[in-house]
Amino acid sequence: MKAIADLFSTDYGLMSIAGIAFMIGMGVFFLRYFKQHMDADAAAEARRSK
Repeated sequence: MKAIADLFSTDYGLMSIAGIAFMIGMGVFFLRYFKQHMDADAAAEARRSK
């Protein structure tokens, strides 16, 4: 219980939460970005090969 209290009440705990949230958000952004561009490239290749 002390660890959870430290996580949400200390400056280093809050920075840890912010860092984890940032990394997860960055991962989601890159997954969506790469998927979108892979789909666009696949569609362009399909149009070009016809």
